[in-house]
Amino acid sequence: MRGLRKRYGPTLAVDALSFTARPGQVTGFVGPNGAGKSTTLRMIMGLDRPDAGSALVGGRPYRSLRTPLCRLGAMLDASAVHPARRARDHLRWLAHAGGLPRRRVEEVIELTGLASAAGRRAGGFSLGMRQRLGIAAALLGDPPALMFDEPVNGLDPEGITWIRGLLRSLAAEGRAVLVSSHLMSELEGGADRLVVIGRGRLIADTSVADLLEAASGGRVELRTAERQEAMTVLARAGATVTAAGPGAVTVAGLPAERIIALLTGEGVAFSGVSEHRASLEEAYMELTRDAVEFRAVAGREAP
Repeated sequence: MRGLRKRYGPTLAVDALSFTARPGQVTGFVGPNGAGKSTTLRMIMGLDRPDAGSALVGGRPYRSLRTPLCRLGAMLDASAVHPARRARDHLRWLAHAGGLPRRRVEEVIELTGLASAAGRRAGGFSLGMRQRLGIAAALLGDPPALMFDEPVNGLDPEGITWIRGLLRSLAAEGRAVLVSSHLMSELEGGADRLVVIGRGRLIADTSVADLLEAASGGRVELRTAERQEAMTVLARAGATVTAAGPGAVTVAGLPAERIIALLTGEGVAFSGVSEHRASLEEAYMELTRDAVEFRAVAGREAP
């Protein structure tokens, strides 16, 4: 994506957006509602035309690809299946349209766990089963690049574990995998990089490890029954100290080893010292707090 820009009337949905989903990596694509994620995915697929910039798949626009199913597999809307069509027939229709061998249909049915449901009509599928069918369709052409929009929606815990392993295995084969998701816990365990957008603009493009390290901020969590004494000792040593609950203190500005030495030297008892590790959700919320378009107002207390 190079300088992508898209406006709908007065709304600037995507503004000068540039990033790359690289081969061999799972790239998480996240942002608040209204950030421009869906518009970006549609421009990649050629479903919307950018006002400026370009979206390229292997260096070429999707619309110019001679065999698009074999270059980019995508699932943008799991419900985009005729409800009266059987799952196997839906995949056969796609394979025929893309010039793919029929045997590939059976291969993706097995790969996505649809064997027992392949003869059923899609209209009777649960959301999770429709997700699996959409993923099967994306895999039909065995493409080097894949794009999924909220792939774990409707999946049970077994299905979530399966899709996480599938995404990792696809990247391990050297494919570029772009995943739009609201579930930070899934991306934390499955993504290599994270592209964060807000109000149509790029906020961050970084590795998940670097983002978590920056969000953790070198903070240390301390547990002690002598909280006030500990806070006084550490503050005197130049640390920024914050009470974090009964018997708990958060310390910034001193390493854990120095904290232990100071408290031991002053005879202040403590039961635990650990480096704070931010979650991906914490890091994401911090990055996007000023880019949220739709924010609920807290309810008033009942009289």
